[in-house]
Amino acid sequence: MSGIKREVVFYRKTSGECPIKDFLESLPGGTARKITWVLALAEDLERVPSQYFCKLAGTEGIWEFRIRLGSNIYRVLAFWDGNRVVLTHGFVKKTRKTPADEIGRAENYRRDHLERSAP
Repeated sequence: MSGIKREVVFYRKTSGECPIKDFLESLPGGTARKITWVLALAEDLERVPSQYFCKLAGTEGIWEFRIRLGSNIYRVLAFWDGNRVVLTHGFVKKTRKTPADEIGRAENYRRDHLERSAP
């Protein structure tokens, strides 16, 4: 560990619902552990390898965690809020490109979070 002061947090809707928590809880234990391990890299490493974490081109500040487990590909979308990585939601990726509706959902969560956390 290199002393990074970066925090990974879960986005919560105004209702209190937490889409990323719901996603993680819906997965089998081994899958959730692997995904959690990859997410922890954002707190532990100075620079997370791009095979696991990269910015989605053409988005409003949305980043994507990439997790491959067996034949399944999982994605967790996120955005930056200062030194915090805010996780929005996850899904099983079934197409080559990240679905536009999943990106739109993350962008909406980002706007909501930033509006509610603005001074």
